[in-house]
Amino acid sequence: MCGRYVVATHPGQLALDFGAAELINLDRFQPDYNVAPTKPIPTVLTLGSARVLLEMGWGMVPSWAKDPAIGSRMINARVETVAEKPTFRRALVRRRCILPADGYYEWRKPAGAGGRKQPFYIHRTDGGLLAFAGLFDHWLGADGSELWTATIITGAAVGDLAAIHDRMPLTVGPGERDAWLDPDLQDKDEITALLDRDPEWTARPVSTLVNSVRNNGPELIAEEPEAPQEPAETAAIGRRTRSAAQATPATSAPEAGMDEPDTLF
Repeated sequence: MCGRYVVATHPGQLALDFGAAELINLDRFQPDYNVAPTKPIPTVLTLGSARVLLEMGWGMVPSWAKDPAIGSRMINARVETVAEKPTFRRALVRRRCILPADGYYEWRKPAGAGGRKQPFYIHRTDGGLLAFAGLFDHWLGADGSELWTATIITGAAVGDLAAIHDRMPLTVGPGERDAWLDPDLQDKDEITALLDRDPEWTARPVSTLVNSVRNNGPELIAEEPEAPQEPAETAAIGRRTRSAAQATPATSAPEAGMDEPDTLF
């Protein structure tokens, strides 16, 4: 899974759909069609005996971390190792959450040596909300500052999704959410058995506008025909031309922020 997703549904509706009794720190929520690492995200979890919808940062900062900047590298936890990794194993047992999403983006690599990665928007076939399986932590700074942060559990992609990328986020189905959010459930095998590894999702090609985090709006999820693949011979010529151009002063600066994002999942 790549490091971008969509949360456009209002928190009030998210609370209804996920049974949250209280909304915390979500009064300034705006629909986000290009959620990137470290951005604020609505998260469903159990606090005390209540289920709440709480704004967190995307990228888990462990409570023992000396520098909260580590969160930018902790946006995902691989299901294959989540029960053993020191960063995640305690959270798997005691601090599970759900990250609601309307959909997410993934980039397919070009078939040949040339061309750009093709972005796809992936969502539930029935149009419902995704419920990313997540883990969270609560970090306290020496100055008394605090951070609530979360990560998304991922696994091997299945079905048609595997043709786009080899990883995908794992979700929790409606019938398993109560158990997933129950901190009293602490058996690792029972916990991981709750994850949905065969979802009914649909993917559609979208514009490369999503490549820049500065672009944000419903136009990012609109279907757009895939760009034709650049022939390998043309790509090689293009690379030589670009290399030559780099040796001479540029007459104008390229548009910033439009490179394909690194695959983080």
